[in-house]
Amino acid sequence: MVVNSEGLRIAVFEEGRSEGPTVLLVSGHPDSHTVWDPVVARLQDRFRLVRYDPRGVGDSSVPSGTAAYRVARLADDFAAVLAAVSVDSDVHVVAHGWGSSAVWEHLTGPRGGASVASFTSVAGPDLAHLRRYLADSLRQPHRPRRFLRGAAQLGRLVAAAPQLLSDKQSRANLRGDGTGGDLNVDVPVQLIVATADEYLGPHVYDDVPVTQLWRRDVKAGRDIVSSHPQVLARAVAEFVEHLGGAPAARELRRAEVGRARKPFTDNLVAVTGAGSGIGRETALAFARAGADVVISDIDQQGLAETARRVAAESAEAYSYGLDVADAAAVEEFAAEVCASHGVPDVVVNNAGVGHAGFFLDTPAEEFDRVMDINFGGVVNGCRAFAPRLVERGTGGHIVNVASMASYTPVNVMNAYCTSKAAVFMFSDCLRAELDAAGVGLTTICPGVIGTNIVETTRFSLPQARLGEVDTVRGRARRGFSVRRYGPEKVAAAIVDAVVRKQAVRPVTFEAYAVYGVSHALPQVMRSTARGGNIL
Repeated sequence: MVVNSEGLRIAVFEEGRSEGPTVLLVSGHPDSHTVWDPVVARLQDRFRLVRYDPRGVGDSSVPSGTAAYRVARLADDFAAVLAAVSVDSDVHVVAHGWGSSAVWEHLTGPRGGASVASFTSVAGPDLAHLRRYLADSLRQPHRPRRFLRGAAQLGRLVAAAPQLLSDKQSRANLRGDGTGGDLNVDVPVQLIVATADEYLGPHVYDDVPVTQLWRRDVKAGRDIVSSHPQVLARAVAEFVEHLGGAPAARELRRAEVGRARKPFTDNLVAVTGAGSGIGRETALAFARAGADVVISDIDQQGLAETARRVAAESAEAYSYGLDVADAAAVEEFAAEVCASHGVPDVVVNNAGVGHAGFFLDTPAEEFDRVMDINFGGVVNGCRAFAPRLVERGTGGHIVNVASMASYTPVNVMNAYCTSKAAVFMFSDCLRAELDAAGVGLTTICPGVIGTNIVETTRFSLPQARLGEVDTVRGRARRGFSVRRYGPEKVAAAIVDAVVRKQAVRPVTFEAYAVYGVSHALPQVMRSTARGGNIL
């Protein structure tokens, strides 16, 4: 199909489900329509898809002169294609880069949003809004944060000027001669912001004057169409189908701008070991903060009680029996959760067991049990969920619950300390790996916390002292009760650490104090370990 625009030939391509809603994909110079191939492959069974080569690219005409590539001319091409494909119904528009700037020009001009059902703007600003953002920011030194952001953005553009001006599209449009118009846009708009864009910072898209606005920030560069096609396809499908009457998906609800919400409203949080203690309180804390929760534990009775308490907070709780030491079971669990409820936004690997006893008194199978649950359970959880978070492409957060014991050697807690130290180092390594995908990871290190771990802790004692287990347990119980620091405070620290995106979060005064000593004076910790003996 060919569309005439100001005497130019614009090559148009149509595919997909002819009876489905029409989605018009607009690429920007120097990309041809083929840049959308990976997105089209994910949408073609649901939508009628139309795309075209912009002027100067592919099978479209190549006009001469820089002025022919001004955004106003690109908007004329868009208008011509829109008129040709919107005969029977309004069109959902998705545009990238300069193509997006052209659509903004169209929507803010005299033609407005006629025949446009919605607009998804991908890494492409309204040039008039960009200029006003810079001018307004630099005129307000009394608002330091806004002023500095504006100055930083101007500096970024100045530094990139030689590269930008080597491109005729940029050369035609960066001198402030775009037409612009009324900046208010009445059609529903979805912003896909590439936060790693080398030219434009994410704050450029703040305060966009749109009546109905959704915004999704993605850790990606200007090549977001090719680097994150699954994100764009999902965002477009959720947006178009919702505007067509379908219930809003969780991600789309979270993207809506201006809706009152709690910190974790429209988030899904998965918590292992949620049948009691820190796991239960963490599930409740996230529920109070607005999240729905996936709770799992080997203790089905405790899990049922947690689900009851979550429901009392007006949140959804999806319960699963799970042994975190069983790698196959954890993978099956993750697959079922993601298929039924979506990929969790936060995953808390909390399940663990206590153990006390000298290494020489600890049977090999008992040492392995502690490692399999405390360390293996964390590894299994990360192995199952981390790839799914990365593939989803929109970030997320993992919380691995370690302990003050991870950096506190204790001679009678060898297995436990070793398992938690392994969690700590594993988390440090994985955090560095996941950063590129925008997935955060926090290591939580509680100190002495009053939970039921004392009741479930196993003690490995010499044969002659096996009868002293109850006495030793009672001694430990009294020590924990004197501390009077409950699991709800650890849960609050976990929620706060996710909000702040903290790497490591000790909990309790002693956990902070020992963390500092272990780094500054490691020999002190080793010497103390020799004398410590709760048995």
